[in-house]
Amino acid sequence: MNSMQSGYRRVVVKLGTSVLTSGSKCLDKAHMVELARQMAAMMKAGVEVVLVTSGAIAAGREHLNYPSLPDTMANKQLLAAVGQSQLILAWSQLFSIYGLHVGQLLLTRADLHDRERYLNARDTLNALLAQGIVPIINENDAVATAEIKVGDNDNLSARAALLCDADLLLLLTDQKGLFDADPRNNPNARLIPEVQHIDDSLRLLAGGSVSGLGTGGMATKLQAADIARRAGVEVVIASGHHKDVISGAIGGEAVGTRFLALESPLESRKQWILAGPKAHGRILLDDGAVSAVCGKGRSLLSKGIIAVEGKFERGATLELCNNSGRVVARGMCRYGAEALAAIAGKHSDEIEAILGYDYGDAVVHRNDMVVLETGAI
Repeated sequence: MNSMQSGYRRVVVKLGTSVLTSGSKCLDKAHMVELARQMAAMMKAGVEVVLVTSGAIAAGREHLNYPSLPDTMANKQLLAAVGQSQLILAWSQLFSIYGLHVGQLLLTRADLHDRERYLNARDTLNALLAQGIVPIINENDAVATAEIKVGDNDNLSARAALLCDADLLLLLTDQKGLFDADPRNNPNARLIPEVQHIDDSLRLLAGGSVSGLGTGGMATKLQAADIARRAGVEVVIASGHHKDVISGAIGGEAVGTRFLALESPLESRKQWILAGPKAHGRILLDDGAVSAVCGKGRSLLSKGIIAVEGKFERGATLELCNNSGRVVARGMCRYGAEALAAIAGKHSDEIEAILGYDYGDAVVHRNDMVVLETGAI
């Protein structure tokens, strides 16, 4: 099989802790080598592979012989600092069996928040792939605090897929995919083979964490799938222990749950607004503004703003919410929080008189906005 036959040119493979440990307390090297074999086969067939790997803290615990440590942020970072080197060493050794080199990228949300750092990370990824080197990405847990963490490798992998312009994101977990009921307590639960739309009923099915071994449950996988598919990336959630799962998913076989990409993906700048910066505040909109923004593709005007939440500067990324608090869009605001609060509910032609300056009629211009829900009043 070559990349033309598979239909995919560049694939991001995300491996959860439960896949890497096979549910045990230590890394399952025998299973890891099998996964490396499949990824190496794909690369030799012309499909570029980016690996997002969990497991640093688990590897740290194993390497230090399971020390009894208080459950503090500092100790988690200690385990991650020790474990990350062990994890990358393991992957380096396993890929070397197949004649492949690896390169490590440790990212935090801060690296994705800043547009220049985001582009630098993208350039590094592309440079590694151009040389036939497997980029291995993980969150930089040794220094990341809750404030700058992406928080889980499902969402990190979606951002990696956007960074490197991938066309498939493969989320491998300890579940076979997304089911129409909880398979743990419903024997009649059926696997959902394909998803075209992500809605509330689907989010309800995703529930919480299943394995308890990692930070990402099915809910975070659904979030990741939503980010990726909006950028034109197809997503597959499947079991990391399914035979030849990577080869099968890339080959288009019916493996796990496949999320179809949106036909009109966002351009690069909007992908960054969606996946990069953490929101610094929220704007509550009235029904008319929600209709204009979500239903008609309009910019947000000051008249439609009910309330402003948070402290932020001009140019900050904000969540745009309907009057019940539901996030319907994300965008970069042209006014700071104090200024925005002063002009909220006012007509655009009043802005200069109120503030003494005017950055334009649009509070959030449609070119700086990603609509998440159409017609969501």
